[in-house]
Formats: sequence, structure tokens, C-alpha cells
Amino acid sequence: MNVVDRRQFLGLTLSAAAFSAASNLLPFGDRYAHGKVLGADGMPVSPQVEGPETMFLTWPGDPTTTICIQWIDEDHGNELEIAYSPWDRDDWRVVQVTSKPFPLTKDKVYRASISSLQPGTEYRFRMGADAPTFRFRTTPRKLTDAFHFVSGGDAGTGSHAIGTNQLAARQEPYFALIAGDLAYDNGKSPKTFIKFLKNYRAHMVDPQGRLIPLLACPGNHEVDGAYKQPREKAGSYLSVFDCFYPDTTYGVYDIGDDFSLVLLDTDHISPIEGEQTSWLEKTLAARQDKKHLFVANHVPAYPSYRAANIDSDKPGTGAAQRKLWCPLFERYNVDVVLEHHDHLFKRSHPLTDGRKDKYGVPYLGDGSWGMLRPLKEPELRPYLAKVSSSYHMTAHHLEGDERFHIALEENGRIADVCMTRNKRAARRG
Repeated sequence: MNVVDRRQFLGLTLSAAAFSAASNLLPFGDRYAHGKVLGADGMPVSPQVEGPETMFLTWPGDPTTTICIQWIDEDHGNELEIAYSPWDRDDWRVVQVTSKPFPLTKDKVYRASISSLQPGTEYRFRMGADAPTFRFRTTPRKLTDAFHFVSGGDAGTGSHAIGTNQLAARQEPYFALIAGDLAYDNGKSPKTFIKFLKNYRAHMVDPQGRLIPLLACPGNHEVDGAYKQPREKAGSYLSVFDCFYPDTTYGVYDIGDDFSLVLLDTDHISPIEGEQTSWLEKTLAARQDKKHLFVANHVPAYPSYRAANIDSDKPGTGAAQRKLWCPLFERYNVDVVLEHHDHLFKRSHPLTDGRKDKYGVPYLGDGSWGMLRPLKEPELRPYLAKVSSSYHMTAHHLEGDERFHIALEENGRIADVCMTRNKRAARRG
């Protein structure tokens, strides 16, 4: 992995520089503080929301051709449908809305899954002839132009999560990935989960008016019991994300021909050892021709706050991943691992077997979208290249065989920039 400072980064490519500059704009003037749009009372402003307050998009399958529109509401007792069309013409088609119970409530989860869309295309949809129109886009099949998304973890429903939402939306990402601990509902507070969705719906709309799809993998706060629990203990989370996780709680998105994103479960519902690890090896081995190969999970293999105990007989945080998953990441040349849980910002050195190695795998994240802790003995963690106590998310900019990873603090400042290059290019022939 090559690390560049901000000055070098801004000179690398025009598109990357423009992306970085846009990330650092403060377009709201005095009403923008600490990443949040503020009202006269100093509290974050939620914009006027048309349509269902909990509506959000995710991908049930191929991001180039599918979309899943969902929301949670009371039982209407009647059939609903959604009409959709390409953005630039009137070619409306209709899809039926299905519903199912939202656990621990009398509400319903409403869902419309659309397939056979065109890659790299802008669409609009509405819930009736006179209803508001909403906008989204599919991902391109070939990443011939710059492609960008945002990632983080440990969001919650507080004002800092809202601030990070607003910052993330301004990057105009194709999607947002929150890798665990979305709402902090702990599998038993549907009210908290609904508040998270309302925040996401209100603020995760890009400057062009597009709704930003949400991807996720489970964390301990999705589950009543945190670890080693059945699916029923993650009722709120799986009530909406079962469109992608119908049977397991791990999977892979192949985003066009060039980019694969593997999402894992760090022992919350699916055990790390056994079936998931076998699936992981097969999945990575089958994707060695990709320009970009990312993995994301919640609990970190290389924590910035909790004790890793790497050189101890006492297992520490991430021990199972270091034993079973990290050797696979190294063997199959994973470009980046995104991990969270510790409520700080961190970037590791590129690592092989826990040691600094320029040919190793970098681990980014540590989960401070809306949660934060003070630093704890960073000098005792030689695997870390950089760490700070700051609310943040990371903007990932994919261009050719290169990737720029820009950690943005809640106030819009650039906390860190690094660049990674494809390590599997020779294998593509």
C-alpha cells in the first residue's frame, strides 16, 4: 500500500483532487457546524421529507440491475404499487409492494423489489399518480469512470450520526456501507431502529436529489445478546436486510465487472469458524480477476481501543479473524478490509501476519460514524499507522487500478488520505 499526504494526493489526478475538494466544502455557511446543518436553536435540522419517513433503498442482488425500496409503516390493509421509469423519459412500469410484520410492533415492512434495470442509469419512482417522485441510479457495469462510495460503522441516532450522514451525502456516493451497529436497537427496540431509518431518509440524499442505497453487515448492537444468537434475535435488522441475507448473514456484492464487496458476520449470528470461513475462501478465490476486492465486517481484527493480545496466550479482540480470515485476506490479495466496533478512527499499516509489510493488507475504519471513545494506548499497537478520536466516515474513490481512501471528520476536514493499488493485476492476464 502506498500512503500519500494531502498535498501529494491533491496532485495525483484531477478527478481525485476535485473529489477531495468537494469533500471539504462547507456550503451551508454559518449554519454549518461540526458537520451538521443547524437551526436557530443550534440543533441539527431535518429537512422536509416527502413520502414515507422511513423509506430507504438497498440492493437485493446485482447493483447494476436491481433496487429494493422499503419502508416501515402502520398496516394500511390495501394493496400498494410503485411505478418507476428512466429519469429522462416517460416509460413507466409498475411493481407490486409486498408487506410483512415488523417484529415487536403492529407495523409492517413494505417492500418493492425491482429487477431488469439498465446499468449506469438514472431512474425515478413514485407511489401513485399524484405522489412525489424520487430519484436513484444503478451502478455501471464497467468502472471506466471514477466510482465512489462511503463507509463507516457504529452510527446510532444522535446528532453526530446526523452530521456524518450530511457529510456523507455531500460526497454523492453510489452507496453507503455501515458495517455494523447501525441503530443500536440491540434487537429489541424497534423504536430506535425506526429513528435510525428516519435519520437516514432525511439526510442521505445527495446534492442531485438521489436517494443513496444503504448496505450493511451485522454488528453486536443489531442482536439481542450480541454474539452467537439465532436470526430471530436480530428482528429489526433482518426484517429489512433479509432481501440480501435470506438465509445467512454474510454475502458478496459484485458491483459490475470490476469491483467485489464481501460482507461478513463477526460471530453475531453466523459463526466465524466453519461454513462462513469456507464460503469466504471460495468467494475470494473466485474473484481474483477483479480490479477492486474489498472485505467489510464489524469487530476488528486489529482494534484501536480494545486489547488485541496478539503476542499473548490470552485471546483478545479479533483473535478468531486473525486466525481464520486474515490468512485468507493475505493469500488472495484483498485490497482493503473495512472494520469497526472501537469508536475511533484508525488506519493500520499494510499487514501480513500482524506485522508491517508493504505487500500486506490495510485495515481501515474502527467505527465512529456517530459514536466516539478517547484514545487508549495507541503506542502499544505497532500495527497502527494512524489513529485519532474523531467522528468520521471514509470516502472511497476508485479509479483504474488505484483507490483513494479519504477519512473525513464530521466537520468536513480531511483526517487522513491513503492510496492502494490493485495487487492482482498480473493474474487478470
